[in-house]
Amino acid sequence: MAKIPAWQEARHGEGASPAQAGASGVATPLETLAARLAATAVARDRAGGHAADERELIRASGLLRLSVPTAYGGAGASWSEVLAAVRRLAEVDSALAHVFGFHHLQVAGVLLYGTPEQQAYFLQPTAERQLFWGNALNPLDRRVIARAELDGYRIDGVKSFSSGSIGSDLLTFSAWHKPSGTALIAALPTRADGITVNPDWDAFGQRQTDSGTVRFDHVRLEAIQVLQAPGVAPTARATLRSQVAQLIMTNLYLGIARGAYLEARRYVREDAKPWFASGVQRHADDPYVQERFGEFWLRVQAAQALADQAGLKLDAALARGPSVTAEERGQVAVAGAQAKVLAHRAALAVGSELFDVTGASSTAARYGYDRYWRNARVHTLHDPVSYKIRDLGRYALLDQVPEPTAYS
Repeated sequence: MAKIPAWQEARHGEGASPAQAGASGVATPLETLAARLAATAVARDRAGGHAADERELIRASGLLRLSVPTAYGGAGASWSEVLAAVRRLAEVDSALAHVFGFHHLQVAGVLLYGTPEQQAYFLQPTAERQLFWGNALNPLDRRVIARAELDGYRIDGVKSFSSGSIGSDLLTFSAWHKPSGTALIAALPTRADGITVNPDWDAFGQRQTDSGTVRFDHVRLEAIQVLQAPGVAPTARATLRSQVAQLIMTNLYLGIARGAYLEARRYVREDAKPWFASGVQRHADDPYVQERFGEFWLRVQAAQALADQAGLKLDAALARGPSVTAEERGQVAVAGAQAKVLAHRAALAVGSELFDVTGASSTAARYGYDRYWRNARVHTLHDPVSYKIRDLGRYALLDQVPEPTAYS
């Protein structure tokens, strides 16, 4: 049996069940956290709002340190391991898996854009104090403006789609710099003077992602807090940040698909009654039900295989450090696009079609099965999957790898 990574080793085994246990039979922090989130996921999805208690469970698990290098006091996990943790949490609660994944995305930004001094400045306290990162980085929203002021900048404006901002300790954000016609990327404490986080996220899915708006009023930005200065072109390695983001989303979608599949499987095996015309005693023996589960399985397995492959490609590219080339970066983007398209399709299909095999009784509110499709539908609109397929078509036909953008 494979060795459990050090960051998964359990601190204690209280309440561990075999399903939550690692190789030693003791629950890992990840499995313990997943079980605790699962226990309240349906009720919290209905309620929406800010999941303050559950975010503290994430903090207490120690998993906020996962992507922080050991040099700064973190767990030093590979990105494949981080993505696997996002996927596992998304099986039970895709909203908080989103918050968790986007925390690690901000850590990636510091690692890929920041200098060693900046990495120590931000990441040592992140690991020591289990700080939670949020973001106000939406590159398509240019309402936040940066103006040069002394040896830093003044920041003003409003940013939308700020996932994880509520309840965060640190905030990554972008601001438009008009003189250069480019954006800067920076980070600040969320409670810095002039920052207001608004709890105004009201989508019908991913309801606890804390993705409302953030307002900046005459916020002072010091030089050490600027991760990418205006007018500075990012290196090929730095542009891997968008691939970390895309693979976090891919694993969110894959986790939703797996969660929907696993819960439909449980329901069919334990609760569902066979259709009167089926001629079988158990619903699970109905050949039409079995055919649909075969389709679910194929969708999930194909997406998972490509997601795992893309995660390993990302690890390999990051291991190259500053030597990674634009072509190598492009190959990561191709692998990520393949995985994202299939995970997108799997989450939407399994999340909606599960009702075909679970039946009318499974629509009861207490099961909350509609959350799988709603959460997938809202999050898969983050950036149009059609453009991923276009990128893959260009690669398949013309050998062109995707151009680096915030979305590719």
